[in-house]
Amino acid sequence: MDFMDIIKGRRTIRKFKQDRIDRAILEDLVDGARLAPSAMNMQPLEYIVVDEPELLDKVFDTLIWARYIRPEGDPKEGEKPVAYIIVLVTGQKGAFTNHDIGAAVQNILLGAWSYGIGSCWLGSVDRKKLAQALDIGENIKIDSVIALGYPAEKAVWEEEKGSIKYYKDENTVLHVPNRRLSDICHWNGGKLIDKR
Repeated sequence: MDFMDIIKGRRTIRKFKQDRIDRAILEDLVDGARLAPSAMNMQPLEYIVVDEPELLDKVFDTLIWARYIRPEGDPKEGEKPVAYIIVLVTGQKGAFTNHDIGAAVQNILLGAWSYGIGSCWLGSVDRKKLAQALDIGENIKIDSVIALGYPAEKAVWEEEKGSIKYYKDENTVLHVPNRRLSDICHWNGGKLIDKR
């Protein structure tokens, strides 16, 4: 698959087939995150990969899904993720740690899609409950959770037409409005005005 096709085809997935993901693929995704840019090469991130059935429900119970389309956007039994990657900040935190997180997570999301694996990057997490479930120490910051699995739903992007709220149509296809390229791409400077 062409890399730009991977970027343009990847959408957030919240309903998953129950086929397990090979551990070699999960490890490859973390390896891609490891090689992402890191400000001053501080490399403050580590990851916990969860794929054991008894832990999957414990992680799931700490997450809040799809606020715009709740509750129908929440995965039901038989649609839940089959793996998670938890993003941790364990090293020295700097002014650009959030940039490191974004670069690492994007590598995971795009890498997953290159394998045909859907993903959902979740920041709405009960971090205290998740730390207890996975025995994560108090000095380690849980940033976010990436849910993974082979897609059991279809998600498409479309040009924004007055709202950026994603929605499901009558065929249960998830539509994700994106701002128009002509609205966000500016050439050679000029006076920019926020039109939103």
